[in-house]
Amino acid sequence: MQGLSLSSLKKHKALIPLYVCTALGCGGAVFYVIRLATKSPEVSWSKKNNPEPWEEYRNKQHKFYSPIRDYSKEESPAPKY
Repeated sequence: MQGLSLSSLKKHKALIPLYVCTALGCGGAVFYVIRLATKSPEVSWSKKNNPEPWEEYRNKQHKFYSPIRDYSKEESPAPKY
């Protein structure tokens, strides 16, 4: 098939940017999925070390700014298991 080998890419130079953009897009998608799997609080890889990971976020403030209320003084409405 034309355009899939290095010798045919030398003949069809217009396909090189297409392959570069596709490779960068695939690399970015893989990086993003790996980052979500390792840094996101919704993913728990080890149930022995941290059996209930959602409990760590019970008292953390998730709202950045509110001119009306101070959310840091309010208790979390999440149920305690």
